[in-house]
Amino acid sequence: MSLQGKTLFVTGASRGIGLAIALRAARDGANIAIAAKTAEPHKHLPGTIYTAAEEIEKAGGKALPLVVDVRDEASVYAAVEKTVATFGGIDICVNNASAIQMTGTLATDMKRYDLMNQVNARGTFLTSKACIPHLKNAANPHVLMLSPPLDMSPRWFEGHTAYTMAKFGMSMCVLGMAAEFKSDGIAFNALWPRTGIATAAIQFALAGEEGMKQCRTPDIMADAAYAIFNKPSREFTGNFLIDDSFLYGEGERDFDKYRVDPTTRLMPDFFVPADSVPPLGVVIG
Repeated sequence: MSLQGKTLFVTGASRGIGLAIALRAARDGANIAIAAKTAEPHKHLPGTIYTAAEEIEKAGGKALPLVVDVRDEASVYAAVEKTVATFGGIDICVNNASAIQMTGTLATDMKRYDLMNQVNARGTFLTSKACIPHLKNAANPHVLMLSPPLDMSPRWFEGHTAYTMAKFGMSMCVLGMAAEFKSDGIAFNALWPRTGIATAAIQFALAGEEGMKQCRTPDIMADAAYAIFNKPSREFTGNFLIDDSFLYGEGERDFDKYRVDPTTRLMPDFFVPADSVPPLGVVIG
């Protein structure tokens, strides 16, 4: 298993899960196009495309920081072309960029509704579309969406219909594109965490510092993504994967190493189907 010399185009890679996936690939000597909006430091959120590039280079990879707004078609296409011109192609596309607001219908203003759908569903569709012509030329092409299984239970809609629609839009891209491009040998898969992941979204939007203690680190998602990218793309496509269950199937047994605070019970994430059983020894909630 190695991603040496592979080129990854990763949206939202300046921090969090996107950066963790990039760093895991960089350890093999991969090329990373960091496609994100943050060029200047944010007053709350850590990391910019330039600090991410420094980390990637230190980890052993080659980095291309790109200011990209996934809502802007010209911005995405320009970044993809710059990546191809710099590294010679694209092997892996990671749709990680996401916007979140967990509010009910009456509390969701349309500006926020538009943002979530433009970044999550439309941004994923657009970024995938821009990368596909180049992925067709790759030896083992993968597209990964950081999105949940398509579980149509009302419990995932009733408190935050707008967000769920936007997030499931990413997963619907997996469902459709995996079938559409199967003959081209491009794999489309979705990866989702069983627990909260210690990112800025948890800290500032959902659960605060105490909630962070109940999370796993982004490393579990990075390790799962790495294993996915090393699968034969013609044989492994159209899957909706939960991080720990997938890694368990790949032989991982130590899930405590991913916990932020081993003394605190793990916080369950949204969208995990009721019939998804945690690996042996893992207790959630």
